[in-house]
This record gives sequence, structure tokens and C-alpha cells, in this order.
Amino acid sequence: MDTPLREPAPPADNPLLELDGLPPFDRIEPRHVEPAVDWMLAANRAAIARIRAMDPATAEWENAILPLEDLSERLQRLWSPVSHLHGVLDSEALREAYNACLPKLTDYSTELGQDRRLYEVYRQVQEREAGTLPQAARALLEHALRDFRLAGVALEGAARERYGEIRRELSRLQTRFEEQLLDATNAWSRHIDDESALAGLPPTILGLARQNAERRGLAGWVLTLDLPCYMPVMAYAEDRELRREMYEAFSTRASDRGPHAGRWDNTPVMERILELRQELAALLGFSSYAEYSLANKMARDPEQVLGFLRELARHSKPVAERELEELRRYARETHGVQELEAWDITYYADKLRQERYRINPEMLRPYFPVPAVLEGLFAVTGRLFGITVREREGVSVWHPDVRFYELYDETGELRGQVYVDLYARPHKRGGAWMDECRVRRNFGGRFQLPVAYVTCNFTPPVGADPALITHNEVITLFHEFGHALHHLLTKVDYPSVAGINGVPWDAVELPSQFLENWCWESEALELFARHYQSGEPVDPDLIARLRAARNFQSGLQMVRQLEFALFDFRLHHEYRPGKTDIQALLDEVREEVSVVPVPEWNRFQHSFAHIFAGGYAAGYYSYKWAELLSADAYSRFEEQGVFDEATGRDFLHAILEQGGSRDPMDLFVRFRGREPRIEPLLRHAGIIGEQR
Repeated sequence: MDTPLREPAPPADNPLLELDGLPPFDRIEPRHVEPAVDWMLAANRAAIARIRAMDPATAEWENAILPLEDLSERLQRLWSPVSHLHGVLDSEALREAYNACLPKLTDYSTELGQDRRLYEVYRQVQEREAGTLPQAARALLEHALRDFRLAGVALEGAARERYGEIRRELSRLQTRFEEQLLDATNAWSRHIDDESALAGLPPTILGLARQNAERRGLAGWVLTLDLPCYMPVMAYAEDRELRREMYEAFSTRASDRGPHAGRWDNTPVMERILELRQELAALLGFSSYAEYSLANKMARDPEQVLGFLRELARHSKPVAERELEELRRYARETHGVQELEAWDITYYADKLRQERYRINPEMLRPYFPVPAVLEGLFAVTGRLFGITVREREGVSVWHPDVRFYELYDETGELRGQVYVDLYARPHKRGGAWMDECRVRRNFGGRFQLPVAYVTCNFTPPVGADPALITHNEVITLFHEFGHALHHLLTKVDYPSVAGINGVPWDAVELPSQFLENWCWESEALELFARHYQSGEPVDPDLIARLRAARNFQSGLQMVRQLEFALFDFRLHHEYRPGKTDIQALLDEVREEVSVVPVPEWNRFQHSFAHIFAGGYAAGYYSYKWAELLSADAYSRFEEQGVFDEATGRDFLHAILEQGGSRDPMDLFVRFRGREPRIEPLLRHAGIIGEQR
């Protein structure tokens, strides 16, 4: 039996160890990270040793499981601000501290996951007490026992040791993939001193490019590969060579091709990640990493996932082929372009959209100043779920642009808090995401509010004007706030199954994609779409044209996402070291579902951070899976009214408040009255029938 360890004294004056309340971001420095993590891991191990020392036959929910839950949550509380700063305020010193801690955290996680005595504690508590515990507690025990098995608790000897080695190396490699992608993205820029080279770019983007130049001490304009700059260039720049140059730089980031060929090449990183994932799955008795990945998802097996994706492709590819041929004909007949290249697609698609619907994203940008969009988002949240959102000032943040909000329900109870960081800047990871700062907990005499981070990379304010965003960026903000609502409005008291925790990966996108629907509804847009200068509401005719254009080239959009999902899933299902050629498999997937040819030198996979650095390995299909759930859930609002109060409260109680405490299919059926159907997804995407 283990001898219980004494908890070490915490290091003095370390803000990361001020665990009560919100993180003191204004005082956290890289030098604080490793000492805080070292202390926390030692303290947790000492506490766990005391639990391991008890006879499992005497272990109970109160004296064993809840203390273990508390230890896990306090480690998450410490690491959350570190991980967040690594994404939003990266520096060499922080990167070094972050990377120094990853193997330590991985070792700790592996120790716990393979601890047979702890496994026996959970097993016996489940056996003796499950019948008397609330549903959330039963779910916590079920998930924990499953996770023990997936962590290799049954492994012996060399296999057990090898599992830990794989986990450590994967953690390091996934971080390296992301850091090399960030470095490659930041390394490229194009300085332009002749404004004629920027013909076609809207004033907002010209202002951003000039601001980029000023920050570098240059005259003229500077273009970068950050999405708020890159995407408008691809859509509006008349200079075809400029579009080609930026497309090449963007699509070859962190690869063996392009302007920085080989400098941050992720090729060996990807190969090694895949090799290790396959080895890990085999150690645990799975034939592929895809099978291992599905062990805690809604989808039953690889055949169901592949069948789902190919069913969508069967409906979508013919539509996409017609759309591409229409675009080629338009470019040829209207603009004299005989051959459309990859860097021409977005440009001519935008022109065709403008011609057909008399609308483009820049026309709407003046109606979407960020302060008004936030007000509209909060108004929609209020009407649907009875939630009031109020800004709170005086909170410690990591950048002056960050805002902090509190969410109150209809009884006046404070339900959660959220940091909102919306603008692109140097040393900030690209993309948009929601993450946990604090998780709801309510046991042992201590209640903790859930706290979230919502992070985007929109075009920042230029001059004295507010930041103006596109309708697509409005959708992005609603999407991430949907995740935040799932995290913040939970009524589950145990962190392991509260909010987004314990929710299968292919169901966790349901609330986020669900909230996107209100970005298209006239009743919602009328709440906040007002011109930033005149205050005039957006013309109803413009909204009508926006809605009419919603499914413009929806087939092309659908097959693009199916390409990503099939590539990811097949790669993790079929990969065999030394035999699988990543590029060849991607080419095969493109042949199956894609219709837009790409250059031979395109290296999209080298920047596919979702699957090589994020949590979407063998799980990118989840976006479409959850979109099916979302479209069908939203169809109830279409039937009963988009702001029907009873329906909104039903979604709140059946989905948002339940966290991972119940099976997501049961929750969906509770809300919808039946299991999901594919037709609403195909209809909403414009693939079949007509959208209302």
C-alpha cells in the first residue's frame, strides 16, 4: 500500500496559484508557469496517494470520487490561463514554459488513466452506489470507467510504458505542428507601395493593410496571411497575379513547397503523429485510430461515419458540378477567362453573386459594427433563453481589446461569465474558438461559476471607426457564443460532465451551429443591423437579397467540407506506417467528392490544425454530424416561430443545461420528439427542395 505523501508548500507570490475567482492576467508572467505546475502536480499526487491508500471496499462517492473530481478541476483552473495565453499572446518565453510543462501534464494524466487502484475505486463506487446517485453522478462514473479503459488501464509491462511514451511525444508534436503553422503564417507578408496594385479591395481592407504597414514603420500597405486580410484579397483583388501569389503562400504554409519551402515543414511532424496514433490505437486493441476515436462519440462505427459522409456527397456533388460549370461559363462569357484557376474561384464567385443578387459581403459590413452585433447577439440570447448579458469593467485581461460579460437568468441569478477577444493581432493564433476558463462545480460546500473565453480574429477597428465585420464573421461570433452558452448555462454540478465536458465530440457542435440560424432571420437582423454612421436599419430588401443568396454555391461549399471530413476520417482509419501516402490519399478523396481542381503544389494538409494540433482527429465529420442535429432542431422553430419562447426554453432545459450528464440522442429526442432526419440539413443547405 502506498505511503501518503505530504502536500508541499506552494511557491510564494505566484499569481497562477490564486485559484479563487478570475485569473489575474495582468500579473501572470512566463516565469510563473513551471513552478506553479510543478507544485500543483506534486500536491495532487500527494492527495491522490491518500485516496489510493484506502481500501477500495470502503471508498464512497463523498470520500473518494468527489475529492478526485476536485483535484482534476483545480488543475484545469491553473492550466487554463496558461493555455489560453499561449493562443492569444504567444512569446518565446511563454512558448518555452508551455512546452516544458506539456510532458509533465501528459505523464500525470497517463498515471491517473492507468492507475488500477483508482480504477477499482471508481468501479466499486459505481457497483455499490450508482442506484442512489443522481443522473449526473452516474454519468461521471460511467465516463470515468470508459476513459480508464481508453487510457490503457489494462495494459501490462512494456505496453503500459510505451503508452505513456506515445502520449508524451504526441503532445509535443501536436504543439510543434501548431507553432510551425503560426510561425509560417507570420513569416509571410507583402509590402505594396502602389495603390493601383490593390484595385478592387474595399476601404476597410485598405485601411487594415495601411495599419499593418504603419505598425512596421513602412509607407504604403502590407498584406498578410491572417484571414481578415487574406480572404478579402481572394474575393476582391483585381490583380490576378497578386491573388495567385497569396494563394500559393497560404496553401503551402508549413510545407515543402511555396515561398518558405522546407523552413517550417510539417511533413515529418504529420507522419510521426499518424504513426503514433495508429500505434496507440493498436495497443488498446483497436484496428485504427478512427475506431479508437469513436469509442466516446455518438457515431457507432467507421462504416456509419463513412456512409453518412458519402450520402451527403451523393446528394451534393452533382449540385457542385453544375455550380462550377455555371461559374466557368460566367467567367468565360462575361470576363473572357478561359481557364479558372484555384485562386480565381472566390473572385468570380463573388462577381456572379453580386450580379445575380446585387449583394456582396462589403455592402453589409457598415451595418455590422461590432458593438451593435454584440448587442444583437445578446438580445437574441435573451429572447430565446431568458438570459440578460451585462458588461463588467475592471476585470484583469490580457489585452485592452478584451471585454468581459456576465450572464443572468430570468430570476436574476448570475449563471456565468465570459471574456470576449475579437480582433486579429500579431502573436495570436488564427481562427475562432471557445474555451473553458472555469467550469461549474457545486459540491463540498463550494460553488463555482462557469467562465468562458470567446476568441475570434476579426478585422480590428481602423482609426476612429468601430470594427466593421462581414455577415460571415457575424455567423462566426454567434457560433462561438453558442459554444459559450453550452458551457455557461449548464445546471450540472460536477465539472467532468458540466457544460461541454462529457459531451461526445460529434454532438458538441450542436448549440454553436444551432445559434447560427438567427444570423439569417429578418426578425433577428432587425434587432441590430444598423449603419454605423447614420444609425439607419438595414434595408429589408438587402436582407431579402442576403437570404436569397444564402445557398449560393451551397453544393461547392458542402463538398469542400466533405473533402476535409473524408480525408481526416479515412486517413485515421486507413493509415499504415510506411505504406500510406498522405498526399495520395488526399488526392483520392478529392477525386471522389471534390469538383474544383487544385494545383499540384497545394499543401492544405500541412495547415490542417484541426486534426493535427486540435481535437478533431478522426472527428472532423462532427461538423456535418452536428449540423444535421442543428438543422433538425431548428426546424422546430421554423414550425413554431423563430422566437417562440416555449421552444427556446425547451432547448435551454433539454440541451444547454444538461451538459454531458445524459446521452445526446436522448436529449435530442427530448427536445425534438423524435430522432434526427437528414432532410432538414439538405434543405437548409439548398441541396434539395427550397428553403422557406
